[in-house]
Amino acid sequence: MQLPGLGVITATLLGSELGNGSAFRNGRAFAAYLGLTPRQHSSGGKNVLLGISKHGNRYLRTLLVHGARTTLRSILFGRSPFGGGPIEAWATELLNRRGKNKTIVALAGKLARMAWAILAKGVSFQKAACAA
Repeated sequence: MQLPGLGVITATLLGSELGNGSAFRNGRAFAAYLGLTPRQHSSGGKNVLLGISKHGNRYLRTLLVHGARTTLRSILFGRSPFGGGPIEAWATELLNRRGKNKTIVALAGKLARMAWAILAKGVSFQKAACAA
């Protein structure tokens, strides 16, 4: 529940899905498992990224997307839960370039990666680290 946009239900489901995080090599692997990263169709050194795969736990993915939606809304209204800094700048730049829905899904993927890092490394979320 330390991450912005994640409540009791999402945190409980993340804990049950991730465990201690050792089942996944890194945060990207966990986000890919949930279907929050683009599918890759790569051959011969040429990387082709397609749409999101929508694999994994549909309910957890939905909760993460809703949490990302509220987090993005807070950022847009000047109440950034990250305390400003690079994540807020990344989200607003992506919003201007790609649109609202793609930004929300990308932010949900970022929240999933942060959740993996918190559980796998046994650290707590620090707003100051995101603002630096």
